[in-house]
Amino acid sequence: MIQVIGNYYALQTINTTYAFRVMETGHLEHLYYGGKLTLRNEEDFGALCEQWAMAPGNTIAYDDDNNLSLENIRLEFSSRGKGDFREPAIGLEYKDGSFTSDFVFERAGVITEKPEYETLPSSYDDGSFAEMPTQVLKIELKDKNSDVRIELYYSVFYETDVITKMTLIKNDSDNDVIIDRIMSNQLDFGDSGYVFTSFNGAWTREFGRNDNLLKSGKIVNSSNTGVSSNRANPFVMISKPGADEDTGSCYGFNLIYSGNHYECMEISPFNKTRFVQGINPEGFRFRLKAHDTFEAPEAVMTFSDEGFNGMSRNMHTFVREHIVRGNFKHKNRPVLLNSWEACYFDISEHKLLNLAKKAKDVGIELFVMDDGWFGKRNDDTSSLGDWSVNTSKLPNGLSGLSKKIKALGLEFGLWVEPEMVNEDSNLYKRHPDWVLRNPATAHSKGRNQMILDLGKEQVRNYITDTMSEVFGSCDVSYVKWDMNRNFSDVFSQGDIPSGEVYHRYVTGLYSVMKNLTEKFPEILFEGCSSGGNRFDLGMLCYFPQIWASDNTDAMCRTKIQNGLSYGYPQSVMGSHVSASPNHQTLRRSFLDTRFNVASVGLLGYELNLCDLPSEELKKIRDEIKLYKSIRDTVQWGTFFRGRSFDNGNICEWTIVSKDREDAVTVLIQKEAVPNMPTRKVYIKGLEPSERYTIVNTDASYSLKDFGDLVNMILPVHIKQDSWAYNTLDKIKKLDGEKENITGYGDAFAKAGIFLKQGFAGVGYNENTAYFQDGSSRMYLIKKN
Repeated sequence: MIQVIGNYYALQTINTTYAFRVMETGHLEHLYYGGKLTLRNEEDFGALCEQWAMAPGNTIAYDDDNNLSLENIRLEFSSRGKGDFREPAIGLEYKDGSFTSDFVFERAGVITEKPEYETLPSSYDDGSFAEMPTQVLKIELKDKNSDVRIELYYSVFYETDVITKMTLIKNDSDNDVIIDRIMSNQLDFGDSGYVFTSFNGAWTREFGRNDNLLKSGKIVNSSNTGVSSNRANPFVMISKPGADEDTGSCYGFNLIYSGNHYECMEISPFNKTRFVQGINPEGFRFRLKAHDTFEAPEAVMTFSDEGFNGMSRNMHTFVREHIVRGNFKHKNRPVLLNSWEACYFDISEHKLLNLAKKAKDVGIELFVMDDGWFGKRNDDTSSLGDWSVNTSKLPNGLSGLSKKIKALGLEFGLWVEPEMVNEDSNLYKRHPDWVLRNPATAHSKGRNQMILDLGKEQVRNYITDTMSEVFGSCDVSYVKWDMNRNFSDVFSQGDIPSGEVYHRYVTGLYSVMKNLTEKFPEILFEGCSSGGNRFDLGMLCYFPQIWASDNTDAMCRTKIQNGLSYGYPQSVMGSHVSASPNHQTLRRSFLDTRFNVASVGLLGYELNLCDLPSEELKKIRDEIKLYKSIRDTVQWGTFFRGRSFDNGNICEWTIVSKDREDAVTVLIQKEAVPNMPTRKVYIKGLEPSERYTIVNTDASYSLKDFGDLVNMILPVHIKQDSWAYNTLDKIKKLDGEKENITGYGDAFAKAGIFLKQGFAGVGYNENTAYFQDGSSRMYLIKKN
């Protein structure tokens, strides 16, 4: 709901209020963003306004009245040159060389239909989710000294407690203007002492949570790699100290953009806090031609006074209902097997079909052929760009392989990396000028490959045409779209200025993805960029799921998926069970832990089923059967974080079905603690006054897990790894503990549940849990 009372504006969601006003000078003063307020008249709004008598010392007086300094005002939209020395929302350079802008209010209006961008993706409202349609407040600002205008669109997603901002720069003058900075969001707080939380990392260790209490100065989270990056995701949080998963004030911010981004929180000399988010100014310098318009990425924000879980629930719902779109928006995702860690580049039709037969036998629904199927692609040094089938590997082509896969009762998927080219490729030999590089200097490659210049129309057309030919040549149900390097030597061999290359690459990519997803609406696209190097809302507007990390180690994935869950729902996270030892860490881990972690996401497998013993294949078959029975809940339910590895030894996740009839809880332990038998689980999100029963999934354990201790209970001594020991292990397993506890939902959440004790070195029986380093449990909860 949008309130307009005189010069005051309030954006009301179901639980939050965002308020600002037009000042006498024409600037927009931010008044409040937080829990819902009652605002009925100008007097109510006036109570939120600051009162000034004169400008503080050593500041710039805005005008001759000398009672106002923009440096000490909470502004909605700031610029350079008029005395506000904080991070500005916009930076322009005019024809005469001036950097000064002064944007003031011109007009406002409420519109009933959410606008769409032409060059960028944006959020949407198709009316299917909420009774109250999204309302949009349009504010128009004009620079006092030029004919440049700003259009601000505030979209209010009432039911999800989310507000978005769209910013357009309109050059209505007869002269070009240089944009060297445009932030999509600016939020000024009247106080300081907030915690800034970012999610940082690197390849195979994405989304590590970092909390920084800012008392002075500024803190920046940004990417200058050309993509949204595994180094610093664009999703960030701002919270009051003491906020935890379920209590306290927390703001969440994100950007619908897949390129270089910038988030900054700054404390002013007057103890006010400013947050800005937008395109990274580094490497950005865009010439806006006369009578042209520039679209800044849409910014997303939410607030909750129910801690980080409350904020995450808002974001999760928003992403599911207003970012992800198309045929797979609410469709259950298949359990897949990816060939990569089973075969790497060494693929053949015979090998793939053998793998697919095993996949079908254990209950897999989708078989994905990864890299190595085209050109002379036997390693990562050649053939990117040459999207023709290697018939020595696939003599019947993609069509023949896909038909055989489908005949087994599986869907067929394949891997592509269309944005890249190898120097050793026919495409590069034909079109060296299609690559982002300066031909006059040496080029620094990443993974032996170069980046195609998607700012060029002929490059975009080539990718669209070749991918259309590939996808149309076979019966393909799924495509993994990869992008395995960051940008270097950023230079377009054409007429695109270097300061525009990054942004025009991103808009070019969106154009390609839009064309292909509209042309092939029945294909499930999964984004990937060396894992989570481009996990962002921009990609999710076209691809309904993204591969979270190339690291499939269960302990690492626990931290990665926990971090990812703050801003993104589990229904968009690709997560696979892989081999032990793991290929990224060489860590050995339990199969049930690998499954439990991967199941809190979009379950897949990525290992050589042909090499597994029958016992492991049976366990995988049972896992997949279980997953299918809980798929609706784990993919689409409400996600709650409990304890985490960030501050302890236990990570705890609960996903509750939409109707709160059932839930799934996963408990993961980092390492065993000696003589600490007490075990407990907290289950959040259930109906407080309803009774539920919790049981764990069945498990049994090898005698080998207990080593020489088995001789404490056997009538005769047997040697480890002897024939007798191995034979006994095949015919005798030790049953795990069984839980069956009934209670009320509020007790499960607040008091927690004491579980059967863990092994503590003094004995083992059916009432003792084998709960060691890397152990986990899955608990199934049903309403009585």
